[in-house]
Amino acid sequence: MKNTFILLSLAFAVNSFAQSSKELAPKKFLNSLSQLCGTAYKGKIVSTSVPEDFKDKELLMYVMQCNSDQVKIPFFVGDDLSRTWIFTLKGERLELKHDHRKEDGVADEVTMYGGTTTNTGTNNIQFFPADQQTVDLLAPTAGNVWYVTVDEFKFTYNLKRVDKESAFSVEFDLTAPVQTDKRPW
Repeated sequence: MKNTFILLSLAFAVNSFAQSSKELAPKKFLNSLSQLCGTAYKGKIVSTSVPEDFKDKELLMYVMQCNSDQVKIPFFVGDDLSRTWIFTLKGERLELKHDHRKEDGVADEVTMYGGTTTNTGTNNIQFFPADQQTVDLLAPTAGNVWYVTVDEFKFTYNLKRVDKESAFSVEFDLTAPVQTDKRPW
C-alpha cells in the first residue's frame, strides 16, 4: 500500500510538473521578450522574396514597452515607423496584434489584425493563426499564420499564408544591440 501511494504521488507530481511547464510556455516566451526591453536590433529578410517596400531599407525592431502581460515591439522599415507588434498574454494563450499608425499617430484603416495561439506552443516559438477579427477586416487573410521565435541569439518574425507558396521571414540578431532614437508614429 505504501509503495502504491509513493508511486501515485510521484506520478501526480510528474504530471503536475508537465502540465505547469506547458501552461508556462506563453509566459516564458513573453518573459524572453521582456528581457530585451529598451533595446533595438537590426534585422534582415531571410525569406526568398523581399517585399518591394522593404528592399534596401534598414530593418529595426525596438522592444519598447514591457510588463507582465504585454510586450510592444515597434518594427521600423527605413523611415516607415508605422508598425508595432503587440504580444499580450490571454490566460494560457498569447495574442499577437499588428498596430499600424499613420504619421500623425492616428490608427490606420487596417490595424489590430493578428491572432491568438491555439495551443501553448513552446518557450521559444509561438504560432498565431488569423483570428475572426482579422478575417472580418481582411477576408484574404483567413489562411495567414504568423509565427515568432526567440532564443538568446535571434528573434524571427514570420508569416506563412497557407494558401500560397510564398512566405515572409525577417530575422534579428540579438547578439548585437544597436542604438536608435526612432519611435513609432
